[in-house]
Amino acid sequence: MSNCEQCIVREFSSLKALKKDELLKIADCKTSYTIKKGETIFTEGENVNGIFCVKDGICKLSKLSPNGKDQIIKLVKKGELLGQRSMISDEPVNLSAIALEDMEVCFIPKTEIMGFFDKNNQFSMNVMKTICGDLKDADDHTVSMAQKTVKERLAETLIYLESTFGKNTDESLNIQLSREELAGMIGTATESCIRLLSDFKKLGLIELDGKKITLKDLNKLKRMAE
Repeated sequence: MSNCEQCIVREFSSLKALKKDELLKIADCKTSYTIKKGETIFTEGENVNGIFCVKDGICKLSKLSPNGKDQIIKLVKKGELLGQRSMISDEPVNLSAIALEDMEVCFIPKTEIMGFFDKNNQFSMNVMKTICGDLKDADDHTVSMAQKTVKERLAETLIYLESTFGKNTDESLNIQLSREELAGMIGTATESCIRLLSDFKKLGLIELDGKKITLKDLNKLKRMAE
């Protein structure tokens, strides 16, 4: 039984407002899973009936368009929660969550979590703030998709990947996305994404080595993203 009190998810998510007895309740009712890279945590349209705590690993939240293209809406890293919104709105999830690397997650049933809303004001506020933050991000994403060129969006996404997920010792981006996934984040065809990466390389903005991407000129990329 892992300890919810010392868990990374508690530090970084709305769960930080929960008191000791509430955390013990969670520890008793949660189920822990190992999700392998490429496996699905939940699928669009599913009734999840609870939340997932991401203890380790990264997953993508994406939507399949009618033509079969995977549009990546958000990347979720360790310390975050999945499924808060659909739990509160009482609706099926509107995105699919798929592991980009091996993950450790815990599932807490809705019946337990909803009880905390009545008794713990700070917890309710935290959940609302998180959902508002997600909405703000979604608004920014919509504006970026509508007003920025694919080139600007790629620059913006590369900066986001470095600032959110960090770098390896060799300076390359810690998170390794396939060209298809990167294209799915910036909302373009895979071929266009490959072409743009090669243009960025020629301009000395990035270095490419297989799947590895290293950002060489952050300032130029920032100027381009604006």
